[in-house]
Amino acid sequence: MPASAPPAFDSVAALTLARRVLHIEAHALETLRDRLDDSFIEAMKLILACRGRVVVSGMGKSGHVGNKIAATLASTGTPAFFVHPGEASHGDLGMITHEDVCIALSNSGESAELTSIVPLIKRRGARLISMTGNPNSTLAREADVHLDASVAQEACPLNLAPTASTTAALALGDALAVALLEARGFGADDFARTHPGGSLGRKLLVHVHDIMHSGDALPRVSADALLPAALLEMTRKGLGMTAIQDDNGHLLGIFTDGDLRRVLEKAVDFHHTPIREVMSTQPRSISADQLAVAAVEKMQRHNINGLLVVDTDNKLVGALNMLDLLRAGVV
Repeated sequence: MPASAPPAFDSVAALTLARRVLHIEAHALETLRDRLDDSFIEAMKLILACRGRVVVSGMGKSGHVGNKIAATLASTGTPAFFVHPGEASHGDLGMITHEDVCIALSNSGESAELTSIVPLIKRRGARLISMTGNPNSTLAREADVHLDASVAQEACPLNLAPTASTTAALALGDALAVALLEARGFGADDFARTHPGGSLGRKLLVHVHDIMHSGDALPRVSADALLPAALLEMTRKGLGMTAIQDDNGHLLGIFTDGDLRRVLEKAVDFHHTPIREVMSTQPRSISADQLAVAAVEKMQRHNINGLLVVDTDNKLVGALNMLDLLRAGVV
């Protein structure tokens, strides 16, 4: 018999259903948020005290969620990896030691592949955190700590496909990872060391000293230099600015393309005016050991295109502009 034709596509009904899915999942997360209790704190304490690794496991869709939770934990300061429960029964259980903490995910709490290895995990001396939608399940009862990730209903119209339940488990894993991040004092520099690749790595690993102009490439003149000499220095160094320093190298001011335009609007004796009379005396600066993203933030906040780099004694050590940040892939 020929296959029956699919029903006609109804865009209005499709949007209505999509909004219903998002409403159900958002409600599930709100309920989960309000249900968080001391069990969450106990799970955190187990992980913070862990001398080994966090081993995450789950079957099916819970396994996919568990994989992501393990990756998020690992990238935010909590060493973790995922073990498939089926493979654990065939040798991968050897990855788990008595110093580890295991997180087992199962909406029903009765996944046979997980419940079969729980006794072996406990026999090894590892601690067990379960994340299920059934507080009365086998996994919930056998765990040292149970995290209730239950939802009132799935977003699937048949109430069958894991949808709201997987969203809740994923969000609960994120909450755990971020709370642990904060508890460990895991900062931007730590994050950079776990994300060295791609644009994120560049933004977090590049420091001002990596891209600033220094030495002979640094535009600078003395306070007694005349305007033409300052303009020549700006032209030679190509940063659209020059720093003004005293005899000991301390930063006194800055002269930029914008300052030049303002000078041209005034009746200034161009050839005989010392730069100290027309420079900006409060230049924006940054230290060389700061992240380059901090330079971007400062330039954007003050609506400027360049920064001078100084040391702790306010001595001039470098300069950079927005083009340098673009070339470095920070912007």
